[in-house]
Amino acid sequence: MLETNIDDMNPEFYGYVMERAFDEGALDVFMTPIIMKKNRPGIKLSLLCEEKDMEGLEQLILSETTTLGLRKYPVERSILERKSLMLKTKYGMVSVKVGSLKDGQAKYAPEYEECREIAQSLGIPIKKVYEDISFEAKEFLEELNNEHESK
Repeated sequence: MLETNIDDMNPEFYGYVMERAFDEGALDVFMTPIIMKKNRPGIKLSLLCEEKDMEGLEQLILSETTTLGLRKYPVERSILERKSLMLKTKYGMVSVKVGSLKDGQAKYAPEYEECREIAQSLGIPIKKVYEDISFEAKEFLEELNNEHESK
């Protein structure tokens, strides 16, 4: 984990820094509002990364933000086994992320960008697209699980 507290940077720059961090291999980037010394509002910028990407991301933070230093420390992660599947839906083919729990249950989520594009192209709320695709994914995965159990 790489972190720094910032209280003197143009807020418009954060999005750029976040995009660059993902491009440089960050696994996660997030910002937390904090109160710093002298009661100044600030942002704690946090980047989760693999050790192999740490040096490049440190340089990114130091060169693209106003910070003069950062903290780094090891973090353990637990992640589900994941895969992406293409699902035929009433909106066409859509990617769905599927995470598998140890007990065989699945968690799933349609790809946001694809849902956004569908919603914009059809002029319907993204919430509806997301819910419709989630429902279809649930049905598909339950059917797949039932077929697997009956064999």
